[in-house]
Amino acid sequence: MSKTIVELNNVWKIYQLGKVELIALKGVSLDIARGDFVSIMGPSGSGKSTLLNMIGCLDIPTKGKVVLQGKDVSELTEDQLSQLRGKTIGFVFQEFNLLAHLTAIENVMLPMVFQGTLLKQREKKAKALLTSVGLEERINHQPAELSGGERQRVAMARAFANDPELVIADEPTGNLDSVTGKKIMEVLKRFHQKEKKTVIVVTHDPNIAGYSKKIVNIKDGELVVNHQKASEFLWKK
Repeated sequence: MSKTIVELNNVWKIYQLGKVELIALKGVSLDIARGDFVSIMGPSGSGKSTLLNMIGCLDIPTKGKVVLQGKDVSELTEDQLSQLRGKTIGFVFQEFNLLAHLTAIENVMLPMVFQGTLLKQREKKAKALLTSVGLEERINHQPAELSGGERQRVAMARAFANDPELVIADEPTGNLDSVTGKKIMEVLKRFHQKEKKTVIVVTHDPNIAGYSKKIVNIKDGELVVNHQKASEFLWKK
């Protein structure tokens, strides 16, 4: 098995806005090793979100190559890519993206439905995940009945549902106060340490980036520092 889970080779992303070309990524090359904990940092408009979409295989490059689990994503059908992404990657978003009409446990079970997991297994796994993030008493609550921090913990449990090799968190503390944000990052850190899985966090906050082992800086669609050691920056052990 390759030591690299995601590879970006000379990736360009160009959006056509009428007669205007917007170059979001300019020849980005980046390898994410299995078991790594990486933060991607950059100012607004730097290309962070586009880079995240490439790493998460939510979009394909205009030029260049993205390889996930040894497979060139541009050569896969949408169904094949969806299956590979569903098995390999868990996503955590700033806005939580929970379904309002579902309970916490139903939200966590949802990704397992798409992977064909049996109902009893889905329920057992979802309950265990919610317990692991301290929400065993809230499993039957809907998102509106939960605090922001609790909703993000549900979202994180959902990201872990299919035992992904890689979890990508896009500004996971952006809508939370600093104390709650720290708790969320501690959950991610425990997941990384216990499960030995790969974690990528996109953030503009150096305190959040400090939880990672490596930092990738992006500006104007280009990598400024590739794999800077977070210990040189701010590393919370």
